[in-house]
Amino acid sequence: MAARWPHGNGRIASAGYARQMAQRHRYYYGGDPSQWGELFLPALPGGGTHRGVVVVIHGGYWRSQYGAELGEPLAADLAAHGMAAWNLEYRRAGNGGGWPGTFQDILAGIDKLQELAGEHALDLANMVALGHSAGGHLAVWAAGRDRLGALGLERECHVGSGDDGLRLTGVVSQSGVLNLGEAERLNLSNGAVANLLGGPSSEFPGRHRYADPMTALPLAVPVYAVHTTEDDDVPLVMSESYVEASRGGQVPAELVTVPGDHFALIDPEAPAYLTCRELVQELLR
Repeated sequence: MAARWPHGNGRIASAGYARQMAQRHRYYYGGDPSQWGELFLPALPGGGTHRGVVVVIHGGYWRSQYGAELGEPLAADLAAHGMAAWNLEYRRAGNGGGWPGTFQDILAGIDKLQELAGEHALDLANMVALGHSAGGHLAVWAAGRDRLGALGLERECHVGSGDDGLRLTGVVSQSGVLNLGEAERLNLSNGAVANLLGGPSSEFPGRHRYADPMTALPLAVPVYAVHTTEDDDVPLVMSESYVEASRGGQVPAELVTVPGDHFALIDPEAPAYLTCRELVQELLR
């Protein structure tokens, strides 16, 4: 299945009003041109602290032709509604990412907020990730970073997860690719999973297990698996199977279905996205 991703301004860039209301600060967390994030900050009373941070992780089936411009309208909208948002760019397959660069970048990009917290009055005790499609996969995977060491794959698959990194306190996955094994079996987006991991699971079983959010279950943080009912790019089974597998855990994931297609989730004016924003707000309370 080939993904159909929008280009140009299109409907996902409809939050121009919000971009004008937020302060924006770009920071690099590495030497590569794709290793950066942009912090969107709402107005803050003197002496105040932002109530948590939302890490926005864009999709695009992990491929280099899709970038952080997909997450920009969401970060701007979140800031317009009083939330600090970190729109995270990362190396993708085709520009230095894939295995292991994409995974290293997600963790390093999140951890960069430790350096920025003091200057921008960020409350890192409450950190929620909002990830779309492949970004949903990366967000949920990052939420399980403290479980990666227990897999017994660190020598083969070390990506610098570390125990001193920042921990996400919740995730809203937007039609996330949350079951890599099933995604590979379905050959989503013409072999996107093998493209990400440098080969099929038959050749690199350790990588595939390490990178699959299913492997880190059960998580100790809430995950909302939001999925659109008319999604032709990432099938609903990606969220359904993850939620079903999580049910034995202390904090089982919740499936939330919303109307619309795959891209309604990143349209700031669409009801599908508005549900995601409300869930993010709930997690930040």
